[in-house]
Amino acid sequence: MRYQATCYPRDVNGGWLAQHQLEVETASLVFALAREMEAHNHAIAAEFGLTGPQARLLVQLGDPVPMGQLAERLDCDPSNVTGMVDRLQARGLLERRVDEADRRVKHLALTPAGRQLRSELEARLFAGRPLLARLSRGDQRTLRDLLRRAVGSPGGESLPG
Repeated sequence: MRYQATCYPRDVNGGWLAQHQLEVETASLVFALAREMEAHNHAIAAEFGLTGPQARLLVQLGDPVPMGQLAERLDCDPSNVTGMVDRLQARGLLERRVDEADRRVKHLALTPAGRQLRSELEARLFAGRPLLARLSRGDQRTLRDLLRRAVGSPGGESLPG
């Protein structure tokens, strides 16, 4: 879906929207970019037999991490993570490990097959960003820096997802 200037609401009577047109259009553009990126991510995930959320989980999983912490990173309910983990574990992509300090806590860790699939998935997800490829590297850095400021993220911190 291509963004069109008419995608955001206009207030022809000079009300609040007319006075805040810049904010409204900027938000509309961010949402349009997010929708296009999500569609791209879901299409790539499907190539690997994954749903979008399963792909996001794999990309988020580095060192073994407690399931609850992963749910926070993914901004979803732990019960949703359990279902995704069950399906990924059935495919041999990750495993649950008991925390030696607290046996109630389960850590998630990628298996060798999971690390291999994540590597291939990341290459496909991040190498061919047709949306960002429209921007020069300098423009991409500027956009990244502006978005970091907008979401309140320090310069060196990686955001989840």
